[in-house]
Amino acid sequence: MTRTLGRSGIEVGAIGVGCWAIGGPLQAGTDQFGFSQADDDESIATLRRAHELGATFFDTSSNYGAGHSEQVLGRAFAGRRDEVVIATKWGYTFDETTREAGPDDASAAFLRSSLEDSLRRLGTDYVDLFQFHLGGAEIPAALELIPVLDELVAAGKIRSYGWSTDDPERAEAFAKAGAGCTAIQHDHSVLNDAAGVLAVCEALDQASIARGPLAMGLLSGKYHDGRHVGGQDVRAGGYDWMTYFTDGTGNPEFLARIDSVREVLTSGGRTLAQGALAWLLARSPAMIPIPGCRTVAQAEENLGALALGPLSEDEFRQVESILRG
Repeated sequence: MTRTLGRSGIEVGAIGVGCWAIGGPLQAGTDQFGFSQADDDESIATLRRAHELGATFFDTSSNYGAGHSEQVLGRAFAGRRDEVVIATKWGYTFDETTREAGPDDASAAFLRSSLEDSLRRLGTDYVDLFQFHLGGAEIPAALELIPVLDELVAAGKIRSYGWSTDDPERAEAFAKAGAGCTAIQHDHSVLNDAAGVLAVCEALDQASIARGPLAMGLLSGKYHDGRHVGGQDVRAGGYDWMTYFTDGTGNPEFLARIDSVREVLTSGGRTLAQGALAWLLARSPAMIPIPGCRTVAQAEENLGALALGPLSEDEFRQVESILRG
């Protein structure tokens, strides 16, 4: 099962892989913006297994683990670059050595330098999709970057670009202004139907890159027992935007919503996670979910959703009736 990456025409597996968690820690003082340290060998095996099972689209960011995610991804597919489609992002500064996060930087100069650093870490001379990571940046500032991005497309350093933003107005402005804009990345899951951004993607021939397709892991079903994530985990930070977790444990409100649709999502022999991905595949042909995974077993479960296919129309309607009335 494949999907097309927006107006770029690039074909990718219908389910990709998000590479935030394999980057490991990133902090700013006591604030955590990453995850506990991953085993790099296991991460590489996981990425390769996902590829064997049909994943060709791998999404990372320059700041995931202060560049470490990009390095691991580059190692995983060294010598096989033409077999995968790599997306990365820019906009956040950091120190690679100390893994300390720095201030945002929406300048054209940082765009250029960040790309060069990403190419170095990835071990490649081009990126398939280069995404602006500052989702709340002002629209005029974002549009000023488009000529630079178009220049990089012409130079062959990037094949296309996009914006990671949850705001429909920002998404629409960027997609309309940039001929090379082919994707909008946004939070989307069965627990958060971001209909506004998806409508922009469908209207303007943009891929809808669904980050958080498993609600930061909540839809794996592992957090119903009250377990707590690790101290270096971003989900333990208590940030306002971290709605799925409360102080490192599953948010009871969302756990109850999951339970209300569990029977439908797990129909047809699916696991809960596979059912959540099947809902996204049924939601729109523009949708490309990018669930994260840190183990081979997780990759096998996530990519196993491809063989089971999207929810049927009836199953999809049942979920919508329960969750959204």
